[in-house]
Amino acid sequence: MEFGKLGTLSLDQLRILVTIADAGSFSAAARALGRAQSAISQAVATLEELQGVTLFDRDGYRPRLTDVGRVLADQARLVLESAARFEAVAANSRKGLEPELAIAIDPLVPTAPLIDSLRAFGEEFPDLPLRFSTEGLGGSVRRLRDGSAALALCVLLPTIPADIIAYPLLRIRLKAVVAPNHPLARLGRAARRADLEKHVQLVLSDTGAAPNESYGVLGARLWRFVDLGRRLDFLLAGFGWCRMPEHLVAAPIANGELVPLKIVDDPTPRDALTIHAAHRRDHILGPAGRWLLDTLQSRLA
Repeated sequence: MEFGKLGTLSLDQLRILVTIADAGSFSAAARALGRAQSAISQAVATLEELQGVTLFDRDGYRPRLTDVGRVLADQARLVLESAARFEAVAANSRKGLEPELAIAIDPLVPTAPLIDSLRAFGEEFPDLPLRFSTEGLGGSVRRLRDGSAALALCVLLPTIPADIIAYPLLRIRLKAVVAPNHPLARLGRAARRADLEKHVQLVLSDTGAAPNESYGVLGARLWRFVDLGRRLDFLLAGFGWCRMPEHLVAAPIANGELVPLKIVDDPTPRDALTIHAAHRRDHILGPAGRWLLDTLQSRLA
């Protein structure tokens, strides 16, 4: 089988093909590119010969893209866009920026302020690739340690690890809640540990933690979740009780879908949990990472 000669393919040829497709004719493309029409025609003929396809139907008044021509014009756009990103990353590197920024977040991080900061980042660094991932509880710190993330937004329990530099961003309060049709909601008094042990506790889980590293676990029957949204679904359906960030359960409590659960000697932190921005102590943030960190700190102060 004989393939088209990819090694002789040039970005200029692809740019000419896309310009003709967009402009509607060879002459319009020549004007748009500042070339002679004969040069445009020759470039198309060369591209057709090298790839062994007919890109334009020339039987009518003006050449029209063939079916394969339309498909290849779309592919050419993708190649040109990738080439532009390639050049942008190289230009950023020459200016001292990191080639990309990878961030990872734990599920307890509020979404709205993060979205605002990422939108501002995109406006400030439009050509810098940003990789983003949401992790289970504790997962973002593991991403820092294995080098697949440069910046993590996370809760650090029980203390800040020695190999991590952390910057406090904001504090979130937790509230124990349960569905109104759940037996714990009908106790008529504060729940004791013996009461809680009879029922399922919906636990936000760190899948990579050691078995004895559990924080705030009071029940003996545990259903484990890595994301808050799915845990909230089960909570609203009456499958168990748990502690949730106050900002996520304020509306369900107000409309009667959830009720606060009082617990005797409740170990839920009264001073709230601190959300940190963190990076490895041996990995200094680049200019873009530092800009995002500063923006998060200023927005959430």
